[in-house]
Amino acid sequence: MNPLELAELLTAPTEHPVREALRELAPRELDALVIEALAATEEAWRQVVVSLVKGFAAGQPGDGRPTVVAAYFTTTEQHAADGMYVGWSPFVAALAKTEAVPDLRPTRTTATAMPVGEAALAEEVFADPELTAALNRLAALDPPSHGGVLRVHLATRAVTRIST
Repeated sequence: MNPLELAELLTAPTEHPVREALRELAPRELDALVIEALAATEEAWRQVVVSLVKGFAAGQPGDGRPTVVAAYFTTTEQHAADGMYVGWSPFVAALAKTEAVPDLRPTRTTATAMPVGEAALAEEVFADPELTAALNRLAALDPPSHGGVLRVHLATRAVTRIST
């Protein structure tokens, strides 16, 4: 069985033969499988974010500019039916041309509170829906904290969390 066939089977764990194989595993082995699956899922979503950010950076105007090294995302409070949670903003906070982390504090702009409906509309109109979905999946797998920053390093394809 090749990796694609295995991946296809694992996407439907209630189907035979995956269901039968899972029933044969000991609880410790099932826990190990869950841990590995979550880690692989998180890494796959990180790579989706990298690919989308690379496309975004490549589409920026100014052909004479140096290549973008990294992109940064800040956190945002998101409201859901079951309460408020912190997620990654679907808007790029900064594109960096060097390895140095830019100052992401809002020192020159005034933050304005937006009603929930308007914030959702702005996200729908201006944000990349695929990038939004990928960032939301990453936030669900590994929730950020207030003041967190997500760094997408394009050269190494590494996605890391840093604090300012």
